[in-house]
Amino acid sequence: MEPVASRHYFDREFNISAVKLLPGEYYVTSRDMVLTTVLGSCVSACVRDSIAGIGGMNHFMLPEDADPASRDAAAAMRYGVYAMEMLLNELFKAGARRERLEAKVFGGGAVLANMTMLNIGDRNADFVLRYLQTEQVRITAQDLRGSLPRRINYFPMTGRVTLRKLRRQDDALLVQHDEQELVQALLKQRGCNKVALFDTGVPRNDVNKSTWAV
Repeated sequence: MEPVASRHYFDREFNISAVKLLPGEYYVTSRDMVLTTVLGSCVSACVRDSIAGIGGMNHFMLPEDADPASRDAAAAMRYGVYAMEMLLNELFKAGARRERLEAKVFGGGAVLANMTMLNIGDRNADFVLRYLQTEQVRITAQDLRGSLPRRINYFPMTGRVTLRKLRRQDDALLVQHDEQELVQALLKQRGCNKVALFDTGVPRNDVNKSTWAV
């Protein structure tokens, strides 16, 4: 599988072309469009050069791979180290300049019961902040950690992001499979074959429709 997101569609809510990112994918564009994804403990970095009019987003699952030499590009994109390098390099190839980059970062939640013991969301959040500081990329907005999954919509041309916290059980189930995969990957790194199944811990009727822009 190629790490470049390929799920194109027309978003009727925003009346604009859109691309949906799944875990392990990224997308860079200079078009007027929206990039969208749903995050649990995963993190997305939305990075743009406002002068060049180029922006992009990634979606990674863990900070770093225990054995990066054994991974192909598609598998490596699940890890923050590679996902961030890929995103920035593709922006530079498209004409962006490092000193003009600005970033908005989201995700890193502990959305499943007992997920905090593996600390994946916190590790992802810590990683992306540290990485961007090291690379001297200015962070203009962030919404990290917490206990709820998020749906984000990023408009690279303007840098606008709309964010919705997902409280319904059906919404939480959208990220449950990805969270299970995270647990398996992390436990495999630690040499543990026992994988626990987690309950979402989200009330069925607790609905939050609030959306805000950053």
